[in-house]
Amino acid sequence: MVGSRSWVIGFFNRYGNRRSGNDKYLDYPLSPLQEQRLQRLQDRLQVPFDETRTDHQEALRALWHAAFPNIVLRGLISEQWKDMGWQGPNPSTDFRGCGFVSLENLLFFARTYPASFHRLLFKQDGDRATWEYPFAVAGINVSFMLIQMLDLCSAKPKCLPGINFVKLLGEDEEAFDVLYCIAFEMMDAQWLAMHASYMEFNEVLQVTRTQLERELSLEDVHRIQDLPAYNLLYQ
Repeated sequence: MVGSRSWVIGFFNRYGNRRSGNDKYLDYPLSPLQEQRLQRLQDRLQVPFDETRTDHQEALRALWHAAFPNIVLRGLISEQWKDMGWQGPNPSTDFRGCGFVSLENLLFFARTYPASFHRLLFKQDGDRATWEYPFAVAGINVSFMLIQMLDLCSAKPKCLPGINFVKLLGEDEEAFDVLYCIAFEMMDAQWLAMHASYMEFNEVLQVTRTQLERELSLEDVHRIQDLPAYNLLYQ
């Protein structure tokens, strides 16, 4: 790594504010359930990672245990964290780029789709580059990419993928977390397809975003399970 949080900030600055420009979709009604769930999700996005909070510390320990169940963690600040793909011995410095939701996303992935999580963590598929993307920090980038792509920082999304996502959220309150897992799998599959290496991560993530926007714009997607890439979670 070159510099503190270089991977996190690098992607944010390059792609963070891209908009689809679908002005015709700006005004649309939300059902009470959609509005409620969207608000709860947006409230989650406002929570910063706080290394002094006990629940945040426990979530971090839970992530380690899910990733390495047979290895004892020596501390919340430890060189061991680099084995998961953090940029240094203290993961909290990376979480500041996207807040507590990025830890929640990783933990949801580990608990809900453990086989998929470990396959990506340990880079078990395909011919890999000598310089691989760091798993955990890549996960934070995926979280931030989704937040921007779905326009979740607005009162309500103003782009077609974001609007369609709110519909999925109305069907499943865990839609954002499941979409995160799908997006991570899509990114890894794209990484392999492009024979990418470390310095090409931004390009891979941008291609992943474009592909995911396309899937979220399909007319026959009514549930998160209808996304074509959903099956990647069960390879």
